[in-house]
Amino acid sequence: MAAPTSSASPLFLREPEIRRGVELLYFGNSHLTRSIDRGLAAQGLGRAHHRALYFVARQPDMTVSQLLGLLAITKQSLGRVLNELTDRKLIEVRPGERDRRQRLLRLTADGAALENTLFEALRERLSAAYASAGQAAVGGFWAVLEGLIPPEERTRVEGLRD
Repeated sequence: MAAPTSSASPLFLREPEIRRGVELLYFGNSHLTRSIDRGLAAQGLGRAHHRALYFVARQPDMTVSQLLGLLAITKQSLGRVLNELTDRKLIEVRPGERDRRQRLLRLTADGAALENTLFEALRERLSAAYASAGQAAVGGFWAVLEGLIPPEERTRVEGLRD
């Protein structure tokens, strides 16, 4: 991939630079998610299913309420997604060990295989973009994205690190 055609102005907080950032976030995310849409469609699944699979893969035995907090969607929407994923035997739900009312989520072997296939497509796209941008740009990109997350939610995101 070629280097950007222009660099940010020293006055990077002006409207044109902000708009350019919004456009790049929009189109970059759009192309990144499109890289897995075909695989999801072949399974009859959508992006909400992928987000659930991804985060359950990152934290096996997370509770439904933890997933609800990460995805910031309604209980009803998450219920539909989880019901479909459990019906397809991609996610298993079991009661908590201490609190039997808790519902713990874990990928099945089929769910892990699907999530891994989808992640490989994302890894390919991101790896190529990271390599093209260079190490310093990757750190800056992460810093900007972290800055978009409200401070009170950053701990939850940090909890996903290996």
